[in-house]
Formats: sequence, structure tokens, C-alpha cells
Amino acid sequence: MNYPIIFRLLGTILLIEAIAFLASLGVGYPYRSLSTEQGALAGFGISFVIAFSTAIGFSYLGRQGDLKMFRKEALSVIGLGWVLASLVGSLPYFLIIPGCSLADAFFESASGLTTTGASVFSDLEKMPHSLLFWRSISQWIGGLGVVVFFVAILGFLGAGAKILYSGESSAQSTDLDSSRVQTGVLRILGLYAGLSVACAVTFRFCGLKWYDAVCHMFTTLATGGFSTKSASVEFFQNPLLEWMIVLFMALGGTSFIVMLHFLKGNWKSVRESTETGTFYLILVVASLLITWHLIVFEESESWLDALRLGTFQVVSIMTTTGFATTDFNSWAPFTHVVLLLLMLIGGSSGSTAGGLKVIRIVVAVKVSLINIEKAFRTRVVRTVKINGRNLDRSGQEGIISYLVLTALIAHLSLFLIVFIEPMLSVEGAVSTILASLFSVGPGFQEVGPAHNYAFFHDYTKYALSLLMIMGRLELYAILVLFSPSLWKRFS
Repeated sequence: MNYPIIFRLLGTILLIEAIAFLASLGVGYPYRSLSTEQGALAGFGISFVIAFSTAIGFSYLGRQGDLKMFRKEALSVIGLGWVLASLVGSLPYFLIIPGCSLADAFFESASGLTTTGASVFSDLEKMPHSLLFWRSISQWIGGLGVVVFFVAILGFLGAGAKILYSGESSAQSTDLDSSRVQTGVLRILGLYAGLSVACAVTFRFCGLKWYDAVCHMFTTLATGGFSTKSASVEFFQNPLLEWMIVLFMALGGTSFIVMLHFLKGNWKSVRESTETGTFYLILVVASLLITWHLIVFEESESWLDALRLGTFQVVSIMTTTGFATTDFNSWAPFTHVVLLLLMLIGGSSGSTAGGLKVIRIVVAVKVSLINIEKAFRTRVVRTVKINGRNLDRSGQEGIISYLVLTALIAHLSLFLIVFIEPMLSVEGAVSTILASLFSVGPGFQEVGPAHNYAFFHDYTKYALSLLMIMGRLELYAILVLFSPSLWKRFS
């Protein structure tokens, strides 16, 4: 194990976080006359000093190390980096909010950085502007991943950048169409920044103040779902804004690599993207189903209102954003089943969305259909085609293995949470696990969009926080940390 390179990269992650603390402090400075903001400025000052000092300390420990990186170092940096970033990111909540426990602070921080959007806080309007800004920008940073951010800015990684990008992102580094992964990731960050500016300006023209527009831009494109208002997007009562949020949530749930191909005019790659076509097909079909149900059974005032409400919730849940314009918990069970399925599926690989990812579902269905045919035609040979290319056996096995492992973790987590929280309803327990593991945020019943996670025991909050981090990193970067052989000193 090459410990110096791990320390060096962990220091870089904390440096990014320290800069975000400094930005939050700057946002709060114009509101310094408010009593709540004065304490917040002090809290962010302390948080910045701790994060920056720790970053310098880690960088010092890794100053003379070998720059070679192998897969186990990459997985260690990714897993430890997200846990450490969540821990340090909890400092502002712990220092600023009176009576905030470490469990609450860690939960909120992990929820932000993993773009889950679950919260333990209410009365957001009473929170300092700087703290709400930190909640939002933490999701923007976590959208593409802290790891991807420092891959883009650290040229000394070389081949290690490829390993880091593949380990943190559900996309493959080979999809970047670049001999240098760092260059490819920089293009993705450029696209991310460009969409962010467009999103903020659009929200401003929809009537939001610049502060609310920027904060909601952070959490919309990152498919995070944190809002500056307790009632989420419903607070604004702005249909045009809701449609614009739908647009940018959908873009956030689309593969950034496919969007780069689109911008470069590489229409063949866009047309051949099995995942993108399936993703938008599911969005359209699910939106029409929910809209139909709202018109027929929920007696919506008009089909246009039903279409807006249905489409917004479908896109919000499938992209794992978690915004709400209504309490969908009060809708009929049919809509709950549809939304639960969308939670499972999630967005596209290489996007900011969570979930199992559409591509894995497509592969699993194709493999299952082939095996059904083989049951009565044992000699038949079929290939699984994805994006116009054959997916080899190891790729198929890797996806099936991931799905099985995810199901196992979800079931074990469900058993744990109903053991700790015996009064939790079945639907509430199931949706809590899915909403945490797949970075969705709101669920049903006790954790519906009109409620939060504050009532859970501290043990449950820690467990759900770990589940959020594990789901965001797609399991392996956290699970390998518990393997003793990982920490042995060999290459």
C-alpha cells in the first residue's frame, strides 16, 4: 500500500472542502448584521481553519511518497475521502446549529455530499444564509464527485487518474474518447460548469432571487434536492420554474459523456446510446402513467396541472433529485409502486444521478431473456449488445454480481433498521433504505416529502449515512476498506 499518495490526495479533497467553507463564509458576510449569521461566520471560520490545517497536514505526510497509484490506492482514497469529507463537512452544522448532535451533523453532511437530499432539519428559513449555501454547494461538489474534481486539477496522477475516475464514476474512463483521462474529465467539468451557469440564469429569469437561483442550481444539476425552503420547490408556486427544474434534472440524470458527444455533433454515438434512449423512454411512460392516474383517480383540476405534477415527481424521483411540488405520499398506492420502481432504476451511468443505473437494468433484462430462451434451446448463442457493441461475459457477470450484492446489502440494511426502529411502517422502512442507498432523499410514510429524518435514533442516522456513502460510490470503495489484505504493504 502506497500510504503517502493516499495522504496527499486526501489532503487535496479537504482543500477543496476548505475552499467551499471560505465561499460560504463570503456569502454570509453581507448578512453579518443578523444575529444568526454572526454565529455562522464564526462557525465557518473555525471549520475553514480545521479543514485547511488538516489538508496541510495530510499533504506534508505525503510530500515524499512515490506517485505510483494502483487500484487499491484508488479505492482507498475514494472510500476514505468520502467518509472524511462527510465528517469534516459536518463541522458547520455542529458548530452553528444550537443543540445539533454529531449524528445529525454527520447525516446532513453525508446527505449533501452524496446528493441524497435527506434532511434532519426543518424551518430552513430560520437557518443562516451561509449554512444554506453550504448545504447547496456541498451537493454541487458531490454531484460529479470530489474525486473527479481533483482528478481534473492534479496532473501528476498520470495513469492513476484513469483508475480514480473509473472507481468513483459509474462510467468507464474509456468512454471519454481521450488518451488522457484528465483532459476528458476537464471537458466534463467544463460542461458541468456551463450547464450550471445556464441553470442559474434560467432560474433567475423565472423569478427567483439570485441567492435562491444559485442555491437551487447547485442542487438541481447535481440531482441533490436540498432547497432553501422547508416546502421545497412547492414554496414558489411557479409552474414555469417547475418545468425548467424538470429540464435540468433530466440533464443531470443524463450521461455527461453522451452530452459531450451531442455537443460535438457525434450523432452516431448519441443514437447508439442504449442507456440514454431507455432513460428518456422510461421518463415519458412513467410521467404519462402518473398523469393519467392523477386525472382519473385524484381528480386534478386540469390535465395540464396533472401533467406538471406527475412529470415533476417522476423526473425528480428517477433522477434521484428528491425535489417535491406536492405531498405525493397522499397519492394512491399505484403511484407509490411506480415511484419506488423509479427509485430502484435511477439515472444514467456517468451522470450525477443515483440508483442502480439504467444500463445495468437493461443488461440484466437482456441476459435474463437470453437465459429464458436457453432453457428450451440449449445450443442457442446470443450476444448482449450495448451501444452497438457486444458486452463480453465478464462485463455481464460484473453487472449481475453488483445487482445481487446491492440486493443483499439492501435486505440486511432493512433488517437492521426495523430492528432499531420497531415502530417504523414497512413502506416507510423499505423506502428509507432505497432512498438512502440510491441517493433519492424523500420516501413514503414517515419519511415522505412532508417529513424528515430527525425522528430516527442516532445509530440509525449513522447507519443510513454509511449507506448513502456506500450507494454513492457504488459499494466497492467502502466494502474494500473492511478487507485486511487491502492495507498490507505490497503492490
